Amino acid sequence: MRIFIEAGLAFILALQGAVGDWLIAPMRFFSYLGVEEFFLLALPLVYWSVDSALGLRVGFILVTSNLINYVGKLIFVGPRPYWVSRDVRALWLTETTFGVPSGHAQIPMTVWGMFAAYAKRKWVWVLTLLIVFLIGFSRVYLGVHFPHDVLAGWLIGALILWAFVRFWEPLGAWIGKKTLGRQIFAAFLASLLFIVFGYGTWALRSGYQIPEEWVENALFAGAEHPEPVNANSIFTSAGTFLGMAAGAAWMRSLGGFKVAAGSLLKDTLPKRILRFLIGLAGILVLYLGLGAVFPRGDALPFYVLRYIRYVLIGWWVTGGAPWIFVRFRLVGG
Repeated sequence: MRIFIEAGLAFILALQGAVGDWLIAPMRFFSYLGVEEFFLLALPLVYWSVDSALGLRVGFILVTSNLINYVGKLIFVGPRPYWVSRDVRALWLTETTFGVPSGHAQIPMTVWGMFAAYAKRKWVWVLTLLIVFLIGFSRVYLGVHFPHDVLAGWLIGALILWAFVRFWEPLGAWIGKKTLGRQIFAAFLASLLFIVFGYGTWALRSGYQIPEEWVENALFAGAEHPEPVNANSIFTSAGTFLGMAAGAAWMRSLGGFKVAAGSLLKDTLPKRILRFLIGLAGILVLYLGLGAVFPRGDALPFYVLRYIRYVLIGWWVTGGAPWIFVRFRLVGG
């Protein structure tokens, strides 16, 4: 990997030196389009207020891609550019994980790609690929990823997107024939597979000592202290997956929750906005409230509490909030 790191450093230094500072603001904007927090706001908006079928696809591909990205980082143990060279300007200072594969390349490829695959329009694909490219390019310019990090992220993201597009319909038809209890049990087993897959990889790296030079260079750049071996993301993804699946199955057993982009006359814009505001308030209560109540740490009991917290958040998105919307006639005419 050394040859990729050296070539990548040369490319980043040449890029930052040739372009100048005027590109910092737009590149930070495109990087924001790939952060997890942006998708966590966009997902409920799409599911509650734009198109529920698309929102469900986006939700599941997001949590799956997030877990695979975390595992990939633990497998490859790739540094950030500014961890290995003080000549690189770190223009995005919040990264603490390993660099390869780039999450800002992989996850936008899956999420934005799902939008394009669902729309099935050429111009949407062109716009999506442009956005995905600019997000990936921004990570290189901002000095937080090597070019090979981004390329690996795009490749893995494309494979995940293909798998979802290929198997979503047949898998959905198969699971839809099961009873509610069996659907929830299947989701629970899937979330346990998430944990076994992720936690097993984490266990292999739990004794890893990040080189002191990487830490010193990161702190010299003004960035946060690297903490790349952390199991929180595993339980976040697994819990959210179970919560979303259980919530969606429960709502389906009650008659379902359906929002379509083209039904504005029947489902007015004020109702769509109100649903998002009510639902978002519930997320904040669960996220901030349980975050304040549940203790945090790096031991298994703390991870279990995190898992429960995100099960509830996922269930609220696809079950709790939609039930309120249907119950109080905030959906349709």
